[in-house]
Amino acid sequence: MKINWGTAIVIAFVGFIGFIMYFVISMATDDKYDHDLVVEDYYKQELKFQKDIDKETNSKSLNANISWKRTKDGIVIEFPKDLDIKAIEGKVFLYRPSNKHLDLEIPISLSNHNLLIPDKRLLDGRWNIKIDWIYKGNSYLYKKEIMY
Repeated sequence: MKINWGTAIVIAFVGFIGFIMYFVISMATDDKYDHDLVVEDYYKQELKFQKDIDKETNSKSLNANISWKRTKDGIVIEFPKDLDIKAIEGKVFLYRPSNKHLDLEIPISLSNHNLLIPDKRLLDGRWNIKIDWIYKGNSYLYKKEIMY
């Protein structure tokens, strides 16, 4: 059987389209490539956006804001020294953009002005840290993208 140029070009196009379709279908159905970049309740969190802006504004009005540093034991979150630690309540959210199974939510319980997040719970890479806390009836929010 003799194949001319027209037939060879059609066979090459069909082979290429078949390869691309196989690649697209295998990437779309394999759980290994499932990377969620947003939270499950995206629209619900979007409605709270203005409240978060107000909390961040409150946070910026403090004399000293929250700070963090990496130590050999993990991440140490330092609350302002001029605040009474018994009146601080809230939660620390650690969000891992590349894997939602690594996300953490830790309640704030302070014995001094520092909160330690242990190293064994964190992997190297990018984390979004969100500290939502209340002090004497006022709500505050601290957000930061960190590399651990």
